[in-house]
Amino acid sequence: MFAVSINAALGRGAILLGLLTCLSGVAVTIAGIRQHDLRALKSSARYAYVAFFAALLAFVMMERALITRDFSMKYVQQVGSRDTPAIFNVTALWSALEGSILLWLLVLTAFVAAVARKFRGRAGDELLAWAMVVMFVVGLFFFFLSFGPANPFTMGPLGVSDGPGPNPLLQNHILVLFHPPILYIGYVGFTVPFAFAMAALITGRVGEGWLLETRRWTLYAWGFLTVGIILGSWWSYEVLGWSGVWAWDPVENASFLPWLTGTAYLHSVLVQERRGMLRVWNLSLVIATFSLTILGTFLTRSGVINSVHAFSEGSVGPWLLGFFAAIVIVAIILIGRRGDELRSPGAIDSPISREGAFLANNVVFSAFAFVVLLGTVFPLIVEAVDNRRLVVGQPFFNRMTMPLGLTLLFLMAVAPVLPWRKASQEVLRDRLFWPAWCGVFTLAVAVFVGADGWAPLTAFAMGGFASGAALRQIVLASRRQGWRGVVGRANGGMVVHIGVIIIAVAFTASNSYTRTQEFVMNEGETVTFSGHSFTFEGLSLESDDVKTSVKAAVRIDGDQIYSPSRSKYIKQGMDIGTPSVKSGFVNDLYLTLEGTVRPDDTQARIKIFVKPLIMWLWIGGALMAIGTVLAAFPGKRRRPTAPVSAGLEESVQEVADHA
Repeated sequence: MFAVSINAALGRGAILLGLLTCLSGVAVTIAGIRQHDLRALKSSARYAYVAFFAALLAFVMMERALITRDFSMKYVQQVGSRDTPAIFNVTALWSALEGSILLWLLVLTAFVAAVARKFRGRAGDELLAWAMVVMFVVGLFFFFLSFGPANPFTMGPLGVSDGPGPNPLLQNHILVLFHPPILYIGYVGFTVPFAFAMAALITGRVGEGWLLETRRWTLYAWGFLTVGIILGSWWSYEVLGWSGVWAWDPVENASFLPWLTGTAYLHSVLVQERRGMLRVWNLSLVIATFSLTILGTFLTRSGVINSVHAFSEGSVGPWLLGFFAAIVIVAIILIGRRGDELRSPGAIDSPISREGAFLANNVVFSAFAFVVLLGTVFPLIVEAVDNRRLVVGQPFFNRMTMPLGLTLLFLMAVAPVLPWRKASQEVLRDRLFWPAWCGVFTLAVAVFVGADGWAPLTAFAMGGFASGAALRQIVLASRRQGWRGVVGRANGGMVVHIGVIIIAVAFTASNSYTRTQEFVMNEGETVTFSGHSFTFEGLSLESDDVKTSVKAAVRIDGDQIYSPSRSKYIKQGMDIGTPSVKSGFVNDLYLTLEGTVRPDDTQARIKIFVKPLIMWLWIGGALMAIGTVLAAFPGKRRRPTAPVSAGLEESVQEVADHA
């Protein structure tokens, strides 16, 4: 066996190539900008393609090492195994720190190459050139991480012929193949609008041009991040056995934070495009979104979540934290320098207007993000400073975010029907009439089916109100334009709104009205709970090279058998419970096998959860994805409106087009 395997040699060489390519790309592009050298600026595209090739080669070499079980490499020794199923051997690449940075690099350089390809005919554009510089700098940082503190191609001890495989929780569900890559596409995709925002600040072109260049890039990144979060919630529900979809733990919050600021940005950008306002807001939001992706990577990949002392001990933690601080400091300096140029040509004439509602939307989303960030980071700061462990759990997040969520639902109902500049009482009364009745009807239905509690009932009423407003916009647009009525940013956005509302209602119902009970059942025994019968038909043993599983056979309502299980993973020595779920449009029946069990036992502890409306979480997520795609297509073309000359009243068509 060679001292260095071919996989490690080529992978390490690819990382070095990417590092040098990004460094050269920064130097050559800046030189081209200063010397007005069009030839040098055109060459930045070639650097982007080479960087992508380098990241792809490194990724392929690591996958090859995992698939061929190259146990000469330390990373394969840590996460690889001869017994791991093929698909989970592939996903093992992003199951630990070094591999996840490789995935980040692959996605990042793909975006850089795509931007270079998209704007290949505009190499002399200074805004584009500086955006490429910023993206090369980000690529340089992550190639440096992979070359140094997070090197995945380090050789391991000699004589190792097998490994433990990935964490058992990461090799028992197909979603691990999709959730991390999709989430990373969303995470890393925000590099593009961030780069153009920084370029706008550097060049002084802080008008609306950079927004138009990055609109779809931002929308796609947000869409992938949304789908990634939904898939992560689905994975949590199907795998962890706690019956929930969101626990407000730091890993979840790390992806939710940029989603909040990114969502605020997508709304706020409409005001700048329409009236030239909220420029500082938009720059701040897009920079905050990218910064929070770096902070989230620090929280989840530095070890700080498991131990706060990893602030000083983690190999990549200090580098990520330093990069985050550098981004924030440079952005603040640039925004400060451009203060005069960032002044808006228009002003908000009335708080009861489209721009007033979007400003309120920004404030609420920012407050939401601050609460989540505070609850996530504050315990870590306390332990780092005072060596005292503090736990901020679900009660804090639920109590603090509930009024903010209700406010956002209200704004989702009101904002789409408001005209620009100012709304009269007659316009509001006319446009909110049917949405308000939808809210009343939804509340009545909720009370009729037995819902109680002021917070859930308020959420249901606000959800109906907001749904009525979104449906009204879609119906009006469809009457005028036929099937194209749901195509375009405005009405695609209304489809997204409906998806968000469905998720909010389903999440409220599942959190507020879950019923659970644990039964000790003898073989052949039947129990009834919440209108359903459950018959325990015995335990069975299944084993393979990876794990030994004891499964309980539970027949629900005299029909199909469901099999919650407990598995002992041989190499890791971990005991993992896996739930079994009967899904339905009204309720999910969620079963777990509790305690220590043996296959020859005639008795088992079965825990039963009745979870209302869970399926609608996934339906709402699918609608959000569909709405994002619809919003990416151009809608009906309209003549542009000067930012400071928007009329006092708009037609219903204009309202629909600019929701």
